[in-house]
Amino acid sequence: MIESVHVAKRLERLAFVEQALSDPDVLKNRKLLQERVCEHAALKRLESAFRAYEACRRECANNREIEADETTDAEMRALARAEREHLEPHLPEFERQMMVAMLPPDPTDIRNALFEVRAGTGGQEAALFAGDLFRMYSRYAESRDWKVVVMDASPSEMGGYKEILFMVAGEGAYGTFRHESGGHRVQRVPVTEAQGRIHTSAATVAVFPEVDEEDDIEIPADELRIDIFCAGGHGGQGVNTTYSAIRITHVPTGLVAQCQDERSQHRNKDKAMKVLKSRLLDQRRQAEEAKQGQTRRDMIGSGDRSQRIRTYNFPQNRMTDHRVGLTLYSLDRLMEGGLGELLDTLQKHAQGIRLEAEMQSSISPKKAE
Repeated sequence: MIESVHVAKRLERLAFVEQALSDPDVLKNRKLLQERVCEHAALKRLESAFRAYEACRRECANNREIEADETTDAEMRALARAEREHLEPHLPEFERQMMVAMLPPDPTDIRNALFEVRAGTGGQEAALFAGDLFRMYSRYAESRDWKVVVMDASPSEMGGYKEILFMVAGEGAYGTFRHESGGHRVQRVPVTEAQGRIHTSAATVAVFPEVDEEDDIEIPADELRIDIFCAGGHGGQGVNTTYSAIRITHVPTGLVAQCQDERSQHRNKDKAMKVLKSRLLDQRRQAEEAKQGQTRRDMIGSGDRSQRIRTYNFPQNRMTDHRVGLTLYSLDRLMEGGLGELLDTLQKHAQGIRLEAEMQSSISPKKAE
């Protein structure tokens, strides 16, 4: 349990941060401004959670006093008991929200999200499923008034995509989608199945934050191999008549970024470079987390059905997320972008893991003594 005095102490910084947001020197410094905006949002969430917790706690304490006062009217004491019994079950959730708000914010959560969806096991059906996943994420993003920009795509002959790279641009996009990385399995009757048999296919999803101008990602020119080719596929008729598509390979790591959605070779190169730097940044983050002993599942598996985080069963209208044991019988709505409940559950699960880790780290010094 967090002592109220510790929360109040943390909230003392709110006035300083609010003053900093109007400081001309801070406004001129893009990186510092972003840090202060992120910190301010986190402190406001903490303030709201703290007020809700304290209000509930005080009401419960007041009602206990009324219940214990034998000079108080019996009917009034009964009302106080009923109100306390109604409020007390909410206290643990208010406390959890306050503890979550105490966790240090991840500055990358507010960034745009880059998606890479690849067809895995299952041939044409896997490609169709990859297209369905792209549509699902796009619909949810549109419901949040976020912009979806396709950077590169390899369409399949029967529809869908062998691979598609796209960006969801909107404040908080990466924080919302960061837990979508992994293997996704689908069970349904393919359009190519004449006998109505259910097939199982797979696709893989990777989500990483868009690189920021202030990120320290410098790549020497001799580490890059740049290929220029004729654009085609996504983008349609106009783009495939000129050599504007760009593929950049980072030779030391083998990471590849490709873009062909613009007519301009230079704009495609800029976008591809940004994607490459985003991948390098995410690779660096994974390495740092591994050094700190934090567990992190590989973002992309082989696409094999055994490496899955989620199953989409169309005959039963069922979606199961295997990491949190959540099953929803509303697959039709999920595929139309109704991801709110699922994403909230995943976020709470991740917050619970962070809270447990923080609590373990806070008591470990005492064990050492």
